[in-house]
Parts: sequence; C-alpha cells; structure tokens
Amino acid sequence: MPRAVTRSVIPIQPPGEATAMKLQRLLVVIDAEHQQQPALQRAVDIARQVGAELHLLKIEYHPSLESGLLDSQLLNRAREAILRQSHEALRASVAHLSDEGFRIEVDVRWGKRSHEEILARVAVLQPDIPFKSTHPSSALRRLLFSDTSWQLIRRCPAPLWLVHDAKPRGQSLCVALDPLHSADKPAALDHQLIRTSQALQAALGLHAEYLHAQAPLPRSLLFDAEVAQAYDDYVNQCSREHREAFDKLIGQYAIDRAQAHLLDGFAEEVIPKFVHEHNIGLLVMGAIARGHLDSLLIGHTAERVLERVECDLLVIKPDGKG
Repeated sequence: MPRAVTRSVIPIQPPGEATAMKLQRLLVVIDAEHQQQPALQRAVDIARQVGAELHLLKIEYHPSLESGLLDSQLLNRAREAILRQSHEALRASVAHLSDEGFRIEVDVRWGKRSHEEILARVAVLQPDIPFKSTHPSSALRRLLFSDTSWQLIRRCPAPLWLVHDAKPRGQSLCVALDPLHSADKPAALDHQLIRTSQALQAALGLHAEYLHAQAPLPRSLLFDAEVAQAYDDYVNQCSREHREAFDKLIGQYAIDRAQAHLLDGFAEEVIPKFVHEHNIGLLVMGAIARGHLDSLLIGHTAERVLERVECDLLVIKPDGKG
C-alpha cells in the first residue's frame, strides 16, 4: 500500500488575471515501444520538487488481435490478458516511487490510435501538464499523421511537455515570442507564455530567456526595380517595428533586458541555434489550431522547431483552445 505523500503541493500562480497554472496533476504517457522513459523521469523530477501526483498512461495495441478471422471472445480474453500483464508490470516498475511517497495512478488501455486514447484521458483527467517522450520522426511519417507527438501538438488542449532526453540539458528555459503575431497567434498568447515561464521559473528554479526572431522578406524575392531600391528602408522599418513591439511586450513584466533577445532570421533556424549555444533545457512555444489541410501541408512553427532542437519543448495553446 503506497504511503501518503508528505510533500506540500505548490501551485503555480502567475501574475495577471489569467487562470493560474498549477503543477498538481501530471499525466505521463508511457512509451510501449521503447525501454527508456524520459517523460517519466522528467515528471518524477518535477513531482519531487513540488509534490505533484503522477498519472501514468500506457497504450497497448497488437494488430494480430484485431483479426476478424478469430473468435471475438477469444480475442477479448487475449487483449484483457495483455492489459492485465502490462498493468502489473508497469505498477511493479514504479513501486519504488510509491515507496518514496509519490502518489501514482496507473492506467493501461487498448487503442489503435494512441493520440486518441491520450486525448480522451486528458479530457477526463484534466491534467495540468501531460508529458510525452519524443523520438525522431521522418517527414513522411508526419505527412501521413502516423506520429502521436504531431497529433498532440495540434490537438492537446493542455500545455504539452515533450521530453527529449531523460537527463535535462540545463537549468534554463527559453520562451519564443511573436509580439507582431506574424504567425496569426492571438496577442494574449504571448502574455500566457510569459506568465507560464515565470511560474515555472519560480516553482522549478529555472533561469529564463526570452527570444523573438524576425526575418524580413528576402531581397531575392523583389523583382520590381523601384521596390528593390527601397529595400533597405523596408528592412530598417521592419526591424524598428519588431524592436518596438518586443520592447513593449517585455516592458510589461519584471524581465531583465539582458534576458530579452531580438534575433534576425527565421524561427526554425534561429531558435535551435540559440537553444544549443545557451544550453537551454526547455523551450516554451505557443501553437494555434489550423485547418486540416494547412496542418497537413505546412505544419506549425513548433513542429518545424521540434525537428531541430535538442531540448524539451513545452507547447501552449491559447486559453480554452485545443
């Protein structure tokens, strides 16, 4: 019988009027295909600091047990046996955490589409943050919607923590901001990202950096001679607008100017480079839901960045949207 936890739960209370983010209920997606479980390790590290409860979710599926040629009752018994054995094995693998005093709930489900089972559990449990390990995914797999991480980035309504490695890269987080909303993000989302990062900074003892990448239209795309002559003025004006918007946004918070970085270049190129050079452990980004076709062909900036960064990624949607 697990011992009662003795830690106090520390809610994250960001400034402002937005709904307070908490770290009380953490959902961990257990990877059935890999031995290593970076997401579990990260969630345990955080729960150890703030006294959160852990809810483990594992999805089992074997195509051979979906055959219509076999007796349905026999198939059901076989699936039930697999789920029971998997549940017992998972419970045994985390028994040492229960002995330490962690509050742990284990849930093993059968499902062909893992992301649908995860989203269903999120809807019922309402976790503060779901954690999931990430693994390399080819462009073809993403195009065919076969990777669970991409589906969760698009559809998970809760802040989604994608874990790169079991051992964190560093004790710093970086927040990617878009003060001119060039990616069609609502203005409130940047404030949500800052409040969340400040809350995580306070609760987990992280150092925060704030980054905005701006890239003017390349000169090579300007074919009109008269327009091309005014290109330098355009670049200067563009830079001024981004600087003013970024300064105005940062100025509303107690953020040291040395922590605010306005960099030239495309986000999917600038952000991974910054993360690597500054040993960032967690990248915080916003994402918005788009139409089905747009998601299929273009994808979000968060998705393109995830392919290149070597740290954890926390994806946040606008309040109340998934």
